Amino acid sequence: MPTSHPSETAAPTPAAAVAEALAMPPAPKGEPAGERGSWRRGGAPGSTAPPDAHPGRPTGRFPKVLRRPEQIPAPLLCLTAMFLVQTGIALSKPLFGPLGVSGTTFLRLGFAAVILLAVTRPRLRDKRPRDLAAAALLGMASAGMTFLFAGAIDRLPMGTAATIEFLGPLAVALVFARRASHLLWALLAAAGVVLLTLLGEGGDGGGLDPVGLLYAFGAAACYAAYILFTDKVGAAFQGFQGLAVSMTVGALTLAPFGLGQAWDGLTAPGASPVALLAAVAGVSLLLPVIPYALEMTALRRMPQRVFSVLVSLEPAVSALVGLVVLGQLLGVPQLAGIGCVVAASVGATLTGRR
Repeated sequence: MPTSHPSETAAPTPAAAVAEALAMPPAPKGEPAGERGSWRRGGAPGSTAPPDAHPGRPTGRFPKVLRRPEQIPAPLLCLTAMFLVQTGIALSKPLFGPLGVSGTTFLRLGFAAVILLAVTRPRLRDKRPRDLAAAALLGMASAGMTFLFAGAIDRLPMGTAATIEFLGPLAVALVFARRASHLLWALLAAAGVVLLTLLGEGGDGGGLDPVGLLYAFGAAACYAAYILFTDKVGAAFQGFQGLAVSMTVGALTLAPFGLGQAWDGLTAPGASPVALLAAVAGVSLLLPVIPYALEMTALRRMPQRVFSVLVSLEPAVSALVGLVVLGQLLGVPQLAGIGCVVAASVGATLTGRR
């Protein structure tokens, strides 16, 4: 990261900081290419970075804006991004009443797509059909993951839903690890799922909603699928351009399901469409725009494996945010199940091949 320059004293605005992070070229250690911030290693095969007149300085339209974050520890930036993501998810839940699950999800993806398109301005003319197809498939997987997870948290405690969804990336990591020792982590994760699904309790103290569990496992499957596509999109698009394209496709994919529900909610008697749209716009900033800017800054200053270990804490962060924001108190079996999945993810990350 760069150091401050005496002749540059103007403090950057938060909006400029987000725009700079989103407009940056791929980081040497990886770049985000999916809605939940999946990262790929390295750059596109055969690609070379343009010459930099000032090595170590961030490039783009706002070359000064990421200098202050260098004073903040990279793990703290990563954890802050994680809390913002989970807070955005928690704040989405009250909108399910007036706008519906599909309506809220459609509007949130739509706002995020507009913001990302305006900031990144992706160039599609030089893209091959296979690259555009990969971005479209990533968008559809992201739309399914977002919608199904929203349906899950509408029926399940956040910590439970997030832990089951996290089985998607954990399964991908275990499959590609190809080590017999990783069977231990798979069994530990399975034990966590058993504790969550068989001994866990719903928000009313009863058993977990079976439809909510189906939503959560469906979200996990979509999460695994979009991780597989995010590497292809990340290799074909610079910076966050692939994210902007896939987010747009995701919003269009949900339009047939969410547009009517959103319109009914916005035009319902007694509804305040301006307040509802403002709330959805605010949630779209919490997920994904601001967190991904923070994660991109963090990953430039920390090894990817450390980043992956921190991301493994997401189910626990989700449970904590659910408790603080929504008042969702989890029982001992649920906390033990979350602990098993987190431990399995950390173990698979630390013992996996680099």
